[in-house]
Parts: sequence; structure tokens; C-alpha cells
Amino acid sequence: MTAEAPSAPSASPRKKTPAAQVDDEVRSELDAAITRLRTGSRTWAALSLGQRRTLLTRIRVATAAVAAEWADTASTSKGLPAGHPLRGEEWLSGPYAAIVALDAYAGTLRALSVGRSPLEGVRIGTAPGGRTAVHTFPLSATDALLLSGYTTEVWLQPGVDAATARREAGLGQLDAGTAGGVGLVLGAGNITSIPYLDVMYELLAFNRVAILKVNPTQDALVPIFERALAPLIEPGFLQIVRGGGDVGAYLTKHPEIDHVHITGSESTFRSIVWGPSHTPAAAGAATRRRNEGRPLLKTPITAELGGVSPIIVVPGKWSDADLRFQAEHVVTMRLHNSGHNCIAGQVVLISDDWPQRDAFLDALRTAYDRAPSRPVWYPQSQSKLDAARAAYPDAAWCAGGTRALVETSADDADALETTEYFSPVLGVVGLRGTGQEFLDAAVAHANDKLVGTLGANVLIDPATQSALGDGFERAIADLRYGTVAVNTWTAFGFLTPTATWGAFPGGTLADAPSGMGIVHNALLLDHVERTVARGPFRPFPRSVSSATRGYGLSVLPKPPWFVTSRTGAAVCEGFTRFRIDGNWPRMSVTLAKAFGA
Repeated sequence: MTAEAPSAPSASPRKKTPAAQVDDEVRSELDAAITRLRTGSRTWAALSLGQRRTLLTRIRVATAAVAAEWADTASTSKGLPAGHPLRGEEWLSGPYAAIVALDAYAGTLRALSVGRSPLEGVRIGTAPGGRTAVHTFPLSATDALLLSGYTTEVWLQPGVDAATARREAGLGQLDAGTAGGVGLVLGAGNITSIPYLDVMYELLAFNRVAILKVNPTQDALVPIFERALAPLIEPGFLQIVRGGGDVGAYLTKHPEIDHVHITGSESTFRSIVWGPSHTPAAAGAATRRRNEGRPLLKTPITAELGGVSPIIVVPGKWSDADLRFQAEHVVTMRLHNSGHNCIAGQVVLISDDWPQRDAFLDALRTAYDRAPSRPVWYPQSQSKLDAARAAYPDAAWCAGGTRALVETSADDADALETTEYFSPVLGVVGLRGTGQEFLDAAVAHANDKLVGTLGANVLIDPATQSALGDGFERAIADLRYGTVAVNTWTAFGFLTPTATWGAFPGGTLADAPSGMGIVHNALLLDHVERTVARGPFRPFPRSVSSATRGYGLSVLPKPPWFVTSRTGAAVCEGFTRFRIDGNWPRMSVTLAKAFGA
């Protein structure tokens, strides 16, 4: 990469000390970056909504220019060589996510700039428990065609009516002239669009300019981020710095930082808020501060911290093709990005009384074993795999011992349900019952036994869902998760910019297993409780038979993000390029490839 870096260079630590303190040179660089941002904050506050939308257009052009390099660098850094069938993941979870977010934010700014609510023309309905549901996807004919059968709804907190939702949509952009100060974004190390999207949310939801501390696992992407986000860096709206925990610790304590946002682990969050636990004495001190409510961190903080995500398989009458497709769906939830995802499905909750239980598990074992091999690349993943091996010595291992499949009872599932393995460990836990009895038991089990509130997945065939009626929607409302996905993966909610992403409300500094606050949310909705994403139980062409019985139609064959998709790499790249240039003739070629999945 030979392009000249933007005017504000990255700050890099020259050395680390045991006390996790940065040296004088790095401290000076970091202080200078924050000083530039203080000036930039005033400049941002002076921009009109129209000028901000123009700025997003410039960022879009810069991001499109580096899209191919972004996807290639991310793939290579994760050990996926040229031609690997899973390189498409890096197109969708990188530049695709960035481009669609920019377009959605631009639409919101366009509406606000002419005095309209971002929700004008958006369908608003109701959800169980007196909730208002904003139907946030699809919002265009293009989305309805390319991702037919997929929808998202943002459920607002009980008691918030449609008029309030419309009036208050816009967050910081409703008072654009008020500077929000300087935010610190501690970037995620696993999905490459997360730091980019978190910066955009700081800027647009809260009018906060940002200093982005990139996770060391994404150091190779820093030059690409600097070019993609140059229109923010040049006027002082963003500074990008590198470094390890020493740099992060210095920045979280900096008096000129007004807010901290982290995407990472709960242990890192606790260390920031209550103090490190690297020795018994330090751990004891941190615990005392936590018990006494005396956090070390004095700056407000939001966080997305992951968790253990359930996959509830509601028993029904499935065809052999249904069993195979949904088994591959579950495997995708676990093996995307080699399992290094906060949104990875980890625990399959299945009915021991389902007549097709054994057939489904046979299909699951086959799909899990046959999915393409790839490196387990995230730092410390091997220790997580070792922990799973120790906890479940009878687990089945495949792909050269890099993937574990644990089949166990609810009585022996504690480690599986309380440890976010963040690696290729998939568990199957049996519960009793069928129909509504099973669904209610599974929802209660997920709420009470599994750590975290980030995302839950539910697989149910249309006939069974129809038979359950209102009982099914009530069960969805009972799930205490920030995103609930029905017949799709919660990643669809993550990828949809007009949906929201974050823990279920209620997290605190002392108890935030999946974090506090939300991100994405390109309609800038207030009073959010959760997102509900829905997808087709059957892909095309089998969805046609479902449609004839009133269960909805999808023209999408096997989704390109499935790890078992043979054409996924080409299709994901094609989808991204179409979002960039809108070239329908070229998109028709991509769609033809999709039908070869």
C-alpha cells in the first residue's frame, strides 16, 4: 500500500512498560491528536445538515475506492488465501456494511435537512406488550428484491407511541449545532466494519468527533481506514491511533475524553471500569470497588460485549431438504469468521421429544464436519478450545481438531452456557416438550441460563408458527435479547443499518454481560428496546410452495453468507459492488451466480 497517509498520522507506541503506561513520545502524539479533535468538534458543530450529507458522499467515494483492498487485506490477515470460498465474508462484513450504512445515514440527513422525520413514509405498527414496532427493512424496492423474504423491525420500549417515535427520530442531528465533545472508540478486533461503523454512530447520533484506537488484530487495515475516512480525518473529526492495552488505558483516563465506547470482551470492560485483575491483589481491589460502586472510570461509557447466543429449534414437520438447509444455517451461525463473533450462535436448544430430533442432529453433524476448513486465527482462541475440551471430554472434534460439537443435557451445560468461547465450539442442549410448551421452556432457559443478552435465534417452520399464532409473538417478546432473529441469523440485523445493534436494555456498570447502549440505528431512533429480524424458512425455489400456502415468498436461493455456499465469495463481492455503483447488468450476473450456490 503506497498511498500517502492523511495529514494526521497514526500514533504508535514505541515500547510498553509493565505498568501499562505509554512512553513520553506516544503520550505527546496522543495528546496532540485529542487537541486536533477538540478543534474539530467545534467545526463539526458549525456544519449544516446538508454539509454533513455532502461529507458522507465524500466518505462513500473514498470507501468505494478501497473496497477491494479492504476485503483482500482482511481476508489475508485471517488466513484466507486467494480463491478461498469464504473470502466473501470479508466483503459483506467490511465494505458492504460501510456503504449501506453511509447510504442510510445520508437518507436520514436528507429528511432532517428539509424538516421531515426520518420515519416519514416508514410503516409503524404494534408489537406485543404495548410496544411500537418500526418496520425498518426493506425501505426500497431494491432491498425488497435483492433480499426478498427478509425484514427487520425495531421495537421501541413499552409506552413509546408512534408520534413520539417520529418526533424524536434524529437524536443528535435534531440539535446539530451542539458539539458533543470527543469520544474514544476502542475498536473491535474481529469484524472489520465495526470500528468504522462505531465512529459513524458517535458522529451522527451524538455529534461526537472520535479518536479510534484500532485493535492490534486490525493493524493491517489502518492505512485503508485512513484513506476511506480521510474526509473525516482532514478537518479534525477523526483521529486513528494504534497500540495495545497501554494506549487504550491512557486514553480511557484522559481528561479530554468525554465518552468511551468499546466493542470487546466483558473482561476488558470490567478492567476499564473497575480496574485490572491481572494479579490476585488487583482482582480483589477491583471486586471491592465494584461491590462498593466506586468505578475507576469517571467518563460515561457504552459497550457491546457479546455473550452466549441461543439457537432455538422449534419442533415441527420438516422435509429432508429443510433439515439440511437449517443444519447448514446453524453451522453458518457458528463458523462464520471461524466462530470469532460476538453474534455467533453457540447453544442449540432442541426438543428431546421431537420425532425428527435425530435426523436434524445427523444433518447438523454432517454440515459441521463438511464446512470449508479455515484457520482459528483470533488471539487466545486455542485456550478457549482447550477449555471446551477439558469441560467436555466426550465432545466430537472435526476439521483437524479445530471444531468441537458438544451434545449434552441441560444438567451438564453450565460451562457451555456461561462461557463465550469465541471460537468453533457449538453445543446442543436438549429440553422437553413440543409446540408452545417447548418454545416457552426454551425462551425461559435462554433468558435464565445463558450469559448475555445480545442476540437470540429462532428456527420455526411456517406451519408450526401459524399454529402457535399469538403465542409465538408473545414468546419472541419474552426473549430478553437486543436482537431476535426468526428464521435468519442475528447477523442480518447487524448488517442492516436501519436496524439497531446492542444488548437488551438494563445493563449497568456493575452488571453488563453484553454491554450497554446501541449502535448502527441509521434512522437515529430513540427509546429502542430491540430489533426483530425475520427471514424465509425455505429458500427459492422451495419458498414458492410456502408462498402458495400464504407463508411468504423469497426469491433468494441459499444465502451467500452461508459457509456452505459454493459461490458465496463471488456473490458477496458482487452484492458489494452493486451497492457501490448500482450497475444492474453486472448485478444480473451476480444473481445468476447466486443460483449456483
